Amino acid sequence: MNKRIFLAVIASALLAGFSSCKEDNDDENQIDTENVVADDASAISLVNGVYSHWQPLSSSFSFIIELNSNKLTSFEGEESEAGPVNSRFEQDPTTWYQVKIFNHLFLGIAQANEAITTVSNSLKAGKISQQGYDAAVGKAKFLRALAYLKLTQLWGEVPVFTEEGGSTTERQSIDKVFEQIVSDFTAAEELLNDYNGDPRIPSKQAAQGLLARAYLVWGDNPLSQSEVAAIAATQTDPAFTKTDARLEKAVEYANKVISSGKLALDPEYNKLWGREYESNKRGTNEHLFTIAHDGDAYDAQGNHQTHCSWTFPYQNGENGQGYSQNHTEVPDDDLYDDWFAEQPNDKRLAETYFTKIVNPEDGKTYNYYSPVYTPINGKGVDQSYENAENLEITYNSVDRIEIRYAEVLLIKAEALVQLGRNSEAAEPFNQLRQRAGIETVAAPTFDQIKREWDYEFTYEQFSVLNSYRWKDLISSVQKVKNYKHFADDWKTSLGNTYTADQEAYFTKIHNHLVAKYNNVKGRHYRQPIPTGLKGEDLGIAQNPGY
Repeated sequence: MNKRIFLAVIASALLAGFSSCKEDNDDENQIDTENVVADDASAISLVNGVYSHWQPLSSSFSFIIELNSNKLTSFEGEESEAGPVNSRFEQDPTTWYQVKIFNHLFLGIAQANEAITTVSNSLKAGKISQQGYDAAVGKAKFLRALAYLKLTQLWGEVPVFTEEGGSTTERQSIDKVFEQIVSDFTAAEELLNDYNGDPRIPSKQAAQGLLARAYLVWGDNPLSQSEVAAIAATQTDPAFTKTDARLEKAVEYANKVISSGKLALDPEYNKLWGREYESNKRGTNEHLFTIAHDGDAYDAQGNHQTHCSWTFPYQNGENGQGYSQNHTEVPDDDLYDDWFAEQPNDKRLAETYFTKIVNPEDGKTYNYYSPVYTPINGKGVDQSYENAENLEITYNSVDRIEIRYAEVLLIKAEALVQLGRNSEAAEPFNQLRQRAGIETVAAPTFDQIKREWDYEFTYEQFSVLNSYRWKDLISSVQKVKNYKHFADDWKTSLGNTYTADQEAYFTKIHNHLVAKYNNVKGRHYRQPIPTGLKGEDLGIAQNPGY
């Protein structure tokens, strides 16, 4: 993984002033004639610059959100590297993925703020049309809201600053952050056009879908700083609580997306992952909003999800030549086995966990199942066309799905179940199950809802965020104690003969599972406030326990 390929000059300039705070004596009607763009196309182009801070993060989110769970481990380089550190719950303020994500989200916010100011000046100066203003400012506020949603989910209270001002160091309450998120997404809903089938363009329905997500997260009462401090050093999960009025809003906004009639589930689940599907080219519209990637040769930040899960194609597994360790690894066969025992006919299982692949170059079947290997994360492998897995590692041109229609359906189902309206939840819930080919239910339970998130969205950057919502981070991570590779005697108990490479590989898996079990604490309901991209102190108060 190339970790520091960002433009240092741009980063330094933006970091020098995250915000553009107004002076008290500013004349709001005064036009800065030097801070304008020439036309509508230039306004959109200006806002599109915000994407430069999103593209580098596409795979990086997994190095926090999935590694801080029971579902993924990382052997990216030495054990002191950022991937393994997150895998073992040993992150600190200098851990690269925390540094990278936190800073680039705030840099994107700063750039969005400047773009909104410039576009507003341009409208007042008569340089752009109202339509151009709506498209540009709607997109800028959409991206700003999404950045604040990611930030508060991972770091809790964060500074809030907009083109109207605000502090870049003073942390705001959870409610204040969500009020800004809702304000921006609501403005985007009003300003943006209807979804047109291209998920790379923010739309009215994408804003509505993300409002549904935001209200579900807010409705499950994110922990406050003091609540995290109370459990920071313990291995005790807090009690689950909720706010029904916010859950009702989650249902309302999910219904807006559903009733628009512009989205649908793709009948072929595996076609959701791959560059041929990046703009809903198959004629179905399940991708609601994606971060576009043309590959390393084009945007210089290809989506490395494929690379991280499939780092060494066909070197591993049965018929392979060794045990080269991928950057991210499925930690245990139990994740596959447990799902198969519960739902053996679920069509999603074989797309989520690859246990065997035929190499078209030599015609041999490569089995990824211990003691030969562990399963491959199928969501990180292009599945859109024949032989895709052999090509996409080179191009990294798979778009990252931020939200798809299936999530909107499950948000609605979960909010209804939390509201005690289980029978109403059956219709959206069962749409997912019908596509998967498993039995429907008359009234899903909360436990069934939670498991459906796993079935539908494993490795899609939800794991730790859902654990934060449900207040089960510690208990969910400590499920690794039941995995076969957790036991000290697992090798001898299986009665297998191992090579030195095999033993080293599975010893590393064992050590990571034990570290997850022992290290996860209440403080991990938050990520550590990191340093700046150059190691500088950002002046933001640290989270409890770090």
